[in-house]
Amino acid sequence: MAYIYEAYDVAVVGAGHAGCEAALACARLGLSTICFTVSIESIALMPCNPNIGGSSKGHLVREIDALGGQMGKVIDKTFIQSKMLNKSKGPAVHSLRAQADKADYTREMRSVLEHQENLTIKQAEIVDILTEDGHVTGVKTFTGGIYPCRAVVLATGTYLKSRCLCGEAITYTGPNGLQSADHLSEALKRLGIRLVRFKTGTPARIDGRTIDYSKMTEQFGDEKLVPFSFTNTPEDIQREQVSCWLTYTNEKTHEIIRNNLDRSPLYAGVIEGTGPRYCPSIEDKIVKFADKDRHQVFIEPEGLYTHEMYVGGMSSSLPEDVQYQMYRSVKGLENAKIVRNAYAIEYDCIPATQLKPTLEFKAVEGLFSGGQFNGSSGYEEAAAQGLIAGINAAMRLLGREPLVLKRSEAYIGVLIDDLVTKDTHEPYRMMTSRAEYRLLLRQDNADQRLTPIGYKIGLIDEARYKALMEKEQQIREEIQRVNHVNIGANKIVQQLLENYGSTPLKTGTTLAELIRRPELSYEALAPIDPERPELSGAVTDQVEINIKYEGYITRQLHQVEQFKKLEARHLPEDLDYSQISGLRIEARQKLNDIKPVSIGQASRIAGVTPADISVLLIFMEQYRRQGAEDSHNK
Repeated sequence: MAYIYEAYDVAVVGAGHAGCEAALACARLGLSTICFTVSIESIALMPCNPNIGGSSKGHLVREIDALGGQMGKVIDKTFIQSKMLNKSKGPAVHSLRAQADKADYTREMRSVLEHQENLTIKQAEIVDILTEDGHVTGVKTFTGGIYPCRAVVLATGTYLKSRCLCGEAITYTGPNGLQSADHLSEALKRLGIRLVRFKTGTPARIDGRTIDYSKMTEQFGDEKLVPFSFTNTPEDIQREQVSCWLTYTNEKTHEIIRNNLDRSPLYAGVIEGTGPRYCPSIEDKIVKFADKDRHQVFIEPEGLYTHEMYVGGMSSSLPEDVQYQMYRSVKGLENAKIVRNAYAIEYDCIPATQLKPTLEFKAVEGLFSGGQFNGSSGYEEAAAQGLIAGINAAMRLLGREPLVLKRSEAYIGVLIDDLVTKDTHEPYRMMTSRAEYRLLLRQDNADQRLTPIGYKIGLIDEARYKALMEKEQQIREEIQRVNHVNIGANKIVQQLLENYGSTPLKTGTTLAELIRRPELSYEALAPIDPERPELSGAVTDQVEINIKYEGYITRQLHQVEQFKKLEARHLPEDLDYSQISGLRIEARQKLNDIKPVSIGQASRIAGVTPADISVLLIFMEQYRRQGAEDSHNK
């Protein structure tokens, strides 16, 4: 029997990284919001790696923060080691990564949700999405509770019909042994939503007291810290950090794995789902990279108040007895005791081509989706989608324009465009190489790119917006100043250049020209620039990057202008591509399936060729002229 309880504007299903961002966005935009979770203890849970950020993922976290999301603020409060990756390369691929105290991270995010106005948290399993005439009207719980609402955001992560595999042992639970959600999948199928099976996995956790760290290489955090949140300064987050450790697999490890592949669910045909290509299990690595005699293994603490250590790089679904042999063959782990076994997890998710770029389902109005349920992997990708799904659910109910970030505006734009446009046959992971305009989409300028958008939406307050405007003014003024500061070829200057191995000056030049030299920096030139103003590191970093990479940045800006022209050529939602002569059969099928919103999106669909795009352009010009003629005749 069903019982109707209190009504809400928005119901969020799931309280992982996507659900948290979605729920907070809706509540902060003034909508009454309820967030359902199968376990209150699983709010913002980190069931796998104990870190936030990393290559390209750090970009996503800073973009989430720039738009008014929460992930960056929480990791700044709860990290135990912080490191900027790829510092030897250019600024486009610099990525911040922080080790988290997993328990503190969950506790802090839960506290944020519990103290958020307009937000209710409810422990319950959602088993049905209620609709009427193709519109969302509410959700139903396993215990029969009906909660009327006007929009729903699905953020179910890896919990739908999930099962965990460790060798021959299979448990029908979610991650970390938590309850799985076994009933919603059938309800979604009844709504015409197509589901697929994906898999991911996690390595063992080892008792740190049984590790011999003397046989490993210590990995330290950065001395000069960079916050994830633009609301923090380096001084705000300065603290004592813990170490991580690096070791390697060896031929003995590989032999143990090869000898037991028949006992791996992955190779025994037990696992149905498709796993992540860019985060493979150790079994996959040994098989696919048979020529490598070793693989990196990172030993990472799970928190300050536990001895559990995460064995990064050795995810596995092998049986427990094989895991003991395998891990103990690694240098430093000879006497290791396993606290939690490694396992693989399978779950239901969707091909995200069923979604609009707003992350609303095409088949059901008011039903949005974010996170790993959309076929992605990673906490950061999940949080980014959750934030956008939450914003757009709110925008729909408030009668405002939806937020669709372009590929030229944000890594979030690249992530969502890839998911809703391209057939994803494996868990999608964000990478810097996926972004065509990555020199413009650096993590250091995420606030300049996206905070004005967050302010317009209503997630960024006036004080933060004004601070950004002041920062941008300081950047402009300082770039102008260094372009007009003349430097003579005197002894002091020549000595400084010699110290940095830079070519001596024959005539005078500007400070900006010296900054452009690869071996010099804005900071290095301080001794010959006595008039420089007191500016924050965030400002001077932008000054240096904009001067050093001015030519490359200008070139990418020209490319973006061309990109925008194709994105501006909108396609009608109800266009029947099967009626357009000249399109190939595959192109007609793909275009009718995905229903791209623009010529630009159509051009990125696998199976749609440049010739098909030419046909579309001709058709749309005829369509436009016909429309103009019909309007004139009326």
